[in-house]
Amino acid sequence: MLGEEEMALVKRLVSSYYRASTSVTTDRIGQREFGVGSFERKIAFRHLSFGSAAELKSYLVREAPPYVSYSSSYYASPSARPMERKGWLGAELVFDLDATDMDLQCQKVHGKGWICRNCLDSVKAEAIKLVEDFLVPDFGFAKGSISINFSGNRGYHVHVHNDATLSLDSAARKEITDYIAGIGVEMQEFFPTLGMRGRQLSGPRPTDRGWGGKMARHLLSAAGRGVDALAALGIDRKTAGIIYRKRALIELGIKSGNWDMVYIKNKAEFWKTIMGNLTVRQSDRIDRNVTNDTSHLIRLPNTIHGETGLVAKVVGSVSDLERFDPMKDAIAFRGEELMIEAHTDFELYMNGTRFGPYGGRIRVPAYVALYLCLKGRAKLLQSKH
Repeated sequence: MLGEEEMALVKRLVSSYYRASTSVTTDRIGQREFGVGSFERKIAFRHLSFGSAAELKSYLVREAPPYVSYSSSYYASPSARPMERKGWLGAELVFDLDATDMDLQCQKVHGKGWICRNCLDSVKAEAIKLVEDFLVPDFGFAKGSISINFSGNRGYHVHVHNDATLSLDSAARKEITDYIAGIGVEMQEFFPTLGMRGRQLSGPRPTDRGWGGKMARHLLSAAGRGVDALAALGIDRKTAGIIYRKRALIELGIKSGNWDMVYIKNKAEFWKTIMGNLTVRQSDRIDRNVTNDTSHLIRLPNTIHGETGLVAKVVGSVSDLERFDPMKDAIAFRGEELMIEAHTDFELYMNGTRFGPYGGRIRVPAYVALYLCLKGRAKLLQSKH
């Protein structure tokens, strides 16, 4: 819990950020619902609306809320309540990817409350996978219609700007997230002879569309990269070694639709495991709800995240994302140092520098001080002057 001095410091810094910013806005701003949060709740108040970017900026400078969210939906009367009175006009297709949903090995060491470089790299890979493996090839969205922004904390938000998606209801959006998560996909659709004794296992070719071609391409790609890449698909290392040694023969077979060029036990479970590792991992309870629920509010791009002090920065394209380092490129507060009492068990990398672990008083850059204080790992000992 932040003390009064810490909250006052954060509010002053956040206000100064919004005063200097020219990038905190959105399209069709007068048709969006907004919500703001406190240090206790990420959305404490909603049903707000603003007629212009200038009006929004004036509010943010004056109130300096720790969290700012907005609707993916457009409304005739965005401030009306209850929801039924807003007059829904349509909604963007939005995806929320969060490292806490990924059950990474590093999280077994530092827990899900701490974010390391592996966490951020892993969720970035999921965002790239979502765009490159699903939204563009399977749904036909143009790359230019897709924008990506850092969430400000543990993940990325992917927005699809396409008129064809605006009228999709929650059921249609659920079908999209189910497909991306591999829910309802049956192996028998791609391997018609699966389970038939004495029959060659017929399967998809790399040129096939949808999940079948995806499985074929990823298996061949992993086979060409070695045992570790195959093991990352959930294949045991012994079988991975066999596939790697026989990769030329297996490639020849798969390209012709013959998936029986190597003996594999429990084939149905084997391919199901591979498919599970090709899905985009999203939480059933929270993150998929962002896509499915058209009344959900999501972080407004380029605003401050109240749990980190980082910017929910617009990244742009997939190529921009590949180069993006959130712990460097999303830093908002530079230029001074603050004294804190910190107790951290793990290293923190920000702006290309390692900080910690700490166990006492230390003077650090303001962005490190805020990050640790907002994460509950430090106390401020010196206010901003």
